[in-house]
Amino acid sequence: MKHSYKLVLLGIVLSIISCTSTIKKDKESTIKLTKYVNPFIGTGGHGHTYPGATVPFGMLQVSPDNGISSWDWCSGYHYSDSITIGFSHLHLSGTGIGDLADIRLMPLNKKVDLAKEVKTRNDVPYKSLYSHSDETASPGYYSVDLKDFNIKAELTSNLRTAYHKYTFSKNDLQSVVVDLGFAINWDKTIASKINVIDKTTISGYRNSTGWAKNQKVFFVAKFSKPIEKFELAEDGNYTKEGNIVEGTKSFAQLYFDSKENNELQVKVAVSSVSEKNALENLSKDDFNFEKIKNEASEIWNNNLSNIVVETDNEELKNIFYTALYHTQVAPVTFSDINGEFRKENDEIVKAEDYTAYSTLSLWDTFRAEHPLLTFTATDKVADIINSMLAYYETNKILPVWTLYGNETNTMTGYHSIPVIAEAYIKGIKGFDINKAYEAMKTTMMQDERGLNHYKKYGYVPHNLLDESVTITLEYAYNDWCVAQIAKELGKEEDYKYFLQRSKAYEYLFDSETGFMRGKNDQGNAWKEPFDPKYSAHRVHAEYTEGNAWQHSWFVLHDVDNLIKLHGGENKFTDKLEQLFTESSEITGENISADITGLIGQYAHGNEPSHHIAYMYNYANKPWKTQYWVREILKTQYNTTPDGLSGNEDCGQMSAWYVFSSMGLYPYSPASGDYQIGSPMFKSSTIKISETTSFTIKANNASDENIYIQSATLNGEEFNKTSISHKQILQGGVLEFIMGSTPNKKWGINH
Repeated sequence: MKHSYKLVLLGIVLSIISCTSTIKKDKESTIKLTKYVNPFIGTGGHGHTYPGATVPFGMLQVSPDNGISSWDWCSGYHYSDSITIGFSHLHLSGTGIGDLADIRLMPLNKKVDLAKEVKTRNDVPYKSLYSHSDETASPGYYSVDLKDFNIKAELTSNLRTAYHKYTFSKNDLQSVVVDLGFAINWDKTIASKINVIDKTTISGYRNSTGWAKNQKVFFVAKFSKPIEKFELAEDGNYTKEGNIVEGTKSFAQLYFDSKENNELQVKVAVSSVSEKNALENLSKDDFNFEKIKNEASEIWNNNLSNIVVETDNEELKNIFYTALYHTQVAPVTFSDINGEFRKENDEIVKAEDYTAYSTLSLWDTFRAEHPLLTFTATDKVADIINSMLAYYETNKILPVWTLYGNETNTMTGYHSIPVIAEAYIKGIKGFDINKAYEAMKTTMMQDERGLNHYKKYGYVPHNLLDESVTITLEYAYNDWCVAQIAKELGKEEDYKYFLQRSKAYEYLFDSETGFMRGKNDQGNAWKEPFDPKYSAHRVHAEYTEGNAWQHSWFVLHDVDNLIKLHGGENKFTDKLEQLFTESSEITGENISADITGLIGQYAHGNEPSHHIAYMYNYANKPWKTQYWVREILKTQYNTTPDGLSGNEDCGQMSAWYVFSSMGLYPYSPASGDYQIGSPMFKSSTIKISETTSFTIKANNASDENIYIQSATLNGEEFNKTSISHKQILQGGVLEFIMGSTPNKKWGINH
């Protein structure tokens, strides 16, 4: 009996321990990672992000507009401001050019003059002051108190419908202005229409030109209360009769019953195709703002859970999860619920078996944003490539920078090519690689954007095209990516041809100065005078948004040869060290505003610098990579609105942080390998599938312990400065021991 009693007692104890463990596990699994996200990070300084509501890769980005046309207001909002003119439904995250801000609604409690001429924000009759103390933002939600009208405005969204909730003061006039006319930044209204369909529904369109030259946005808005009366105006004139207004600049003021309750809800959907499609996109759910808000938060939480980091530093979690959030607001869903979308030539096509995406900031995002999506949004990668191929079908060239279905031709190179190559190398299915290869090859064999010069001379001569050095270096990498896919597909002649062309950078390397320099079409002279700190923004420049210090390192595919051109590892790393320790003076009368986040001449605020700190790995000084990566992580990101050192650029600035803080970086994305830096978290776990995960542990990691002492991969000694995508996909644990002094033997290839 005593023996039996002991067994029973032991069972009870084990049961209690088991229950405690389960409770702890359940508690951990229900932690809301969204609480670490602060959408205001990046809305100050030159971050150019917006604080409004969206869901991952959502069609709508419903967010406040300040009404200012200026570089730091590219997203429509800047944290330094305190006036809003309303809430529009399409926004850009962190770009260097402003556009969109279509279909604007503004709640107010008084009648305003819609016929008044509006030239600047000062003229807007429905603008309102607000305070940041009365402003809230979290993933999928935004709210603000409009001081001038005593109204609380709240915004949320699902994939294709935005929701507004306005709470008026008791017995106040309840009204909403619909503004399709006032344009900000690069945008200009061409034509617009508002149609009051019935007591609760309006529809219309707004055509505009700007960065996207042919932007057509159709919309439907449905209100939770009947419209008691309305006033319509276009181009400075009120419409006397009818329920439709159509002109260049259309406006409406709608009035609602204030007796029943103080709350008015609105749901809005858009389409690039038609009002009919916008109506189909509009959610059929009843008005239940809290339900949609909670669902949006849950969607975000699930997406953020794809990477779980462990650290005692709460601020680092704020930076990390805000960064992870920012990597999933673009690209944006572009095709309608029925699959249709508009091309820039006005052709309406249907995405069969895929979702079309737009807002492809490829010059920026091919570097780390798209590589990150191969982990966090694997199911979106093929769809993004299919969207590029749909563009190719019309233009016979792969896209450069697509915005609302339009090619903007902004920035240099054709970086849809590395995105496609990376996806195929990483084994991602769902697109036709033969069609994709045809698009890659055809693009690099055409004559536009300097490729005619590149093919003729082997490089782009500075006297024939501006930004010749950057263009040459980027085409060389594009060629290498084409070569990799040619090799995979058994196209040996193509492989040899594009591999040879990928050596174009050799023409521009000046061994005397150690820089990539502009060369003339005779091939016998450099451009003079030469100052490696000189910057000229987009005009008479050899470098795109930068200078020789920042652009001379863009040889992602052949670093070993670049080291030889410099005269060996020591000379190469001496030059790298000079980059980081040189004075931060930038010279010239037309300096690019994009050169920000300077550490010496290294400019983290713009993408061409993003790979450079990892180059020491190739020259057998990985402890230098570890030092400088940590320095960048520490100095270029923080939790304030000014927490990004440059344009967010649709996720690239944040993707750099996500990867680098975990200890990895996709140095040459199409290689399928990641360089190892300095992991800063106790652990980072990447969800590979429901049953597989890859964990990076950094024992003793701290602000002081930044150097790798030793490492193991799944218990076996690991002494390399890179790891392949295939190894990560297999799952397991990469474990580092960190210390405060360099271990100059770890990761060395001698």
